[in-house]
Parts: sequence; structure tokens; C-alpha cells
Amino acid sequence: MTTTMKAGDNPFFNPFSTPHGTAPFDKIKTEHYEPAFEKAIAEHQQEINAIADNPEPPTFANTIEAMEYSGEMLNRVSNVFFNLLSAESNDEMMKISQRLSPKLSEHANNIYLNEKLFEKIKSIYNNRLNQGLTSEQVRLVEKYYQDFESSGATLSPEDKEKYRQLSMKLSLATLDFGQNVLKETNKYEMLLTDKADLEGLPESVLEAAKARAKTKGKEGWLFDLSAPSYTSFMKYSTRRDLREKLYRAYNTKCVTGGEFDNQENVKKIVNLRLEIANLLGYENYAEYVLKYRMAKNTEGVYGLLDKLADAYMPVAKKEVDDVQAYALKVEAKPIEIQPWDWSFYADKLKDERFKLNDEMLRPYFELEQVKKGVFGLATNLYGLQFVKNPDIPVYHPEVEAFDVLDENGQFLAVLYTDFHPRPGKQSGAWMTEFKGQWIKDGVDSRPHISLVMNFTRPTETKPALLTFDEVETFLHEFGHALHGMLSRCTYESLSGTNVYRDFVELPSQIM
Repeated sequence: MTTTMKAGDNPFFNPFSTPHGTAPFDKIKTEHYEPAFEKAIAEHQQEINAIADNPEPPTFANTIEAMEYSGEMLNRVSNVFFNLLSAESNDEMMKISQRLSPKLSEHANNIYLNEKLFEKIKSIYNNRLNQGLTSEQVRLVEKYYQDFESSGATLSPEDKEKYRQLSMKLSLATLDFGQNVLKETNKYEMLLTDKADLEGLPESVLEAAKARAKTKGKEGWLFDLSAPSYTSFMKYSTRRDLREKLYRAYNTKCVTGGEFDNQENVKKIVNLRLEIANLLGYENYAEYVLKYRMAKNTEGVYGLLDKLADAYMPVAKKEVDDVQAYALKVEAKPIEIQPWDWSFYADKLKDERFKLNDEMLRPYFELEQVKKGVFGLATNLYGLQFVKNPDIPVYHPEVEAFDVLDENGQFLAVLYTDFHPRPGKQSGAWMTEFKGQWIKDGVDSRPHISLVMNFTRPTETKPALLTFDEVETFLHEFGHALHGMLSRCTYESLSGTNVYRDFVELPSQIM
């Protein structure tokens, strides 16, 4: 595909003329992505070439800072495309990602394996402490050097070519793996038409299952592998055979053969990661990825895990024994607890001991009220205000966009919220950004943050009533969102959640 599309026809070809420069989702079409990526990659490569070919001696400004400000269009296109690939995907988006993957891998390798560029970065890195740089600038230099080093910049020409091939194959295998998981998840359905199969399921679960079947044009009660459906069935259904069926479907996704089988992809990913690590001089992939993490090495990881095991194993064993004993008492016959039994009996035991369960709590956790409570918490702690802005385009009718204001009423960030499962959405919950935060020429460019969940849907008769775990997840991801929204850094590469991966969970745990 070529970039013959007129500039005015593609919203990515020009700066976004929307509130706060938000993505114009109402104008973006699937056919816009590939021409935009081609143009953006070409522009970015020209910028990189100009930096590498600059005859002036390398400085922080003409090399590191220049790189930091390069690729503006590529960042805009990538942030929209890959966020929607996770939150609102479809078959055509997946096909586009397959075509883009080798191009983006090649572009990244053309940057990281550029010898002239790396020599400039290395020169600045070696003298970073005596150039009068701020601590933030020193950290940025170190980050660029580490990124290049981790991406093959120090390899011989022959090994650089090997790295190119391995990284491209790894990118494709990783992409295939994720897309297969989404397709397999969407494929599975357990349709129940006999009321005897519904024993133990509360009314809220049945109503949701009925609505799920109706949207598919089916009669009965439909259960799938989305979090609200799966966890509720495993917790409440008295039908042990059906719990086992659903458990096995959930935990054997993509490993039982068929068109979405991932076994070969797993082997590819593991072996390619090991080859890359070995090529870069590491004994294994763990050593490679941990070098620039807080844990530093495998000893640090296992040291923490061993401490946790020593502290929690006695309690965990007692809980298992308690649930096993409870199951024997309830069933009045020998029974050995299996994985598909745990949620069911553990929840019953908790209810018996504490007279507390999710169905009792749901009426207190209506989604709109939970939003008010979570946002209100940020108001009380940080003075933040959340004002829904209907003028900001969104990528799905269920998504809402908010202006986030600081304690002085000044604009701080855009926050998107996307709460419910859909066929085009990956499982889980996450915080991401459509635009990062940075300060350039004295102007603080504020971030556009997104919260993506898979929470219980409303039904025809009830609003969305969340479980306690869903409320806890909301708070966790909102902690990440605060980390992004409150950021005030000079450079985007260091702002928000761009920190060590094993540190990034701290703000979310505090929340």
C-alpha cells in the first residue's frame, strides 16, 4: 500500500484539531492506518538520518534531545492503532498488524543498529556526568544508551544481522500469540437451555447470561470466557461437571489443536528470546530483561519469592485444608478438591464464616456510584476534578471521556474509561495512554490516559453492579492512571509510567 491518499482525507496526516488534541476517533477509519504508518515511518527515518549525519560534535541537544522529539507522527499513529488493537479490534485490524509488524521491526532495527548514531550516543553517555546536564537529562542519556545496548547496538555486523532476523520473528510470533488468544476466547460458548443446569447461580448472573444469549440471537443462558461470566459461574454453579468443562476451556485456550493453537508460537517465543539473550551475551532471557529492572537479576527475583513463600505458605496450606474439610462436610462423602472446585467451596466457606459474599455487596457497588467514589477519592487526596466532556471523540459508544482538572481548575489530563467486555477487547484490565506528557519550550503538554476494564455489564433491569474484586481492580488501575495524569516531566520517555517495570506497580498498590 502506498501513501497516495490525499492529506486532507487522512486524519493522521495533520495535527488533531480536537479538544486538547485528542484522537479524532469519529474520523479515523481502518484504511487510514497503513498509509499513515508508511508516511510516519518515512518521516521518522529522515529525522534519524539527519541526527546521525549531523557533522557537528554530538551533544545532548543535537542527539539525545533531537531523538526524543523525533517521530511525532509515528507516536500518534502507533498509540491509536495499538491501543485499539487491544481494546476495539477486528479481523481487518489484526491483518493490518500482521503486515505492519515486520515494517515496524525493520524501522526499529534501522535506528538501534545505526552505528553512526550509536557512536554519538555512546560519546554523550561516557561524558554524561561532566556536561552540566540536569539529573533528568542524565537519566534520559542513560535510557537511550541502555535501549540501544539492549537492542544489539554493540554487536558485530554479522551478529547485528542475526539480531534483525530474530527480533522480527519474535515480534510476529508474539503478535500471533495474542491474537490467537483473543480469537479462541471469543470462539468459546457454553449455552445452557435446561434450568437444572443453572442450580446455584444467583439472579444477577442468570440475567446477565440471558442477555448475553439474546445478543447472539439465541435462547437460553450463555456463558463464555469473559471475566464476569467465567468467574461467576465458577463461584456459584453447583454443577461440578459444568464447572470442570468451563475451567478446562478457560485454562486450555490455544493448546488443544485447531486453528488458534499457540503451542508452536510458545516454542518460537521461548527459543527466540533465548537466542536473542545469548546473542547479546546473557546466559538466559531472564538475565537479559532483569538487567534494567529493580530486581537486577534472578537472585533478586527468587530471593523475594522465597521470602514470600516462607511467610505465606503455612497460611496457604491451612486455607487449602479448611476448604477441603468444608467440602467433605457439605458433600457428606469423599471428595478431593480440584481446581474447578476451589472458587465454589472457598466462597461458600467464606459466606458461612463471615456472612459476606459478592451478591450481598453488589447493590452497594453500582458502577456510576463507584466512579463517583473513586473520582471523589482523587478529589479529596489531590484536589482533582473529573468533568465529562461529550465533545471529545471516543472509539466506542460505551467509552466516556473526562477533562481532569487540578486543584486550581487548570486542565491536567484527558481520561477515557472503558468498562465492559466486548468481542474486540483483550481480557484483563489495564491503564494505557493515547498521548504522553512532556514539557517543550516552556509548554507542559498534558497526557491522554485510558482505563480499560472487563467489568460486569448492566442488564435490561439492573445497572452494572460490580463485585468487590472489580472495585479493587478499578482502584488499582486508577492508581496507574494517577501516575500518568499527575506526571510533570520534561521528556516523554521518562514521564508517567515510563519507569522500571517492577516499580510501576507501586503507585497502583498505594491506591
